[in-house]
Amino acid sequence: MAGEPISPADLDELTAAMADLTSALENEPAEREILDAVCAEAVRAVPGADMASITAIRDGAPETAASTDERAVEIDRVQYAAGQGPCLRAAETGEIVRVPLATAGSVWPEFTAHARRVGVGSYLAAPLRVDESLGGALNLFGYGDHGFAETDSRMLELYTTIVSFGLRATRRYQQARKRAAELETAMSSRAVIEQAKGILMAVHRITAGDAMKRLITESQHSNVKVRDVATRFVRELSAAD
Repeated sequence: MAGEPISPADLDELTAAMADLTSALENEPAEREILDAVCAEAVRAVPGADMASITAIRDGAPETAASTDERAVEIDRVQYAAGQGPCLRAAETGEIVRVPLATAGSVWPEFTAHARRVGVGSYLAAPLRVDESLGGALNLFGYGDHGFAETDSRMLELYTTIVSFGLRATRRYQQARKRAAELETAMSSRAVIEQAKGILMAVHRITAGDAMKRLITESQHSNVKVRDVATRFVRELSAAD
């Protein structure tokens, strides 16, 4: 009921779910695996939830990025096709949407009809904001007609808030690692190119500019990157020695 406090048992379950999700993130899984874990732990964290999915809005178009059950995906797709539904409302408004199916038919007829067809009686969606490339909603489906309680809404809101921070930090870490790897590659490329230029300058008594032109010309003729041309040149010269 509205105003009911979140029980210690529910908080313990939420804490355990977040601990398991944190452990999963430490293994640096792919994005789909991360989102699948977010869905699985959401079902565990919120009482009455039997399935979960994540609606991601990319380039203005919704898609289901992860789920615990194909039936959840089907319900999502019905909403996307209709252009309306609780998951889209949560994603667009940034507000939690709590839906007992018994009263949803007049608002979202397509969603309600399909949800009932697969046995869903209650629905709860919360906005999920990670960064500019990932935003949408985390959707929970219940087979019972309880409609989810106000405490469930607060549990899901707390869960999505923590998850958003965690996913944001994970993405920033992954982006930083990617940039570091790219920088390392760039520095390595520059070093081998400079080495090849130095050899050409010494052997042919030419300027640095002319040595670079030779590498570029060979790159264009062989359709190979300058870095790879330089690497091959240095390797061949070393083998000859």
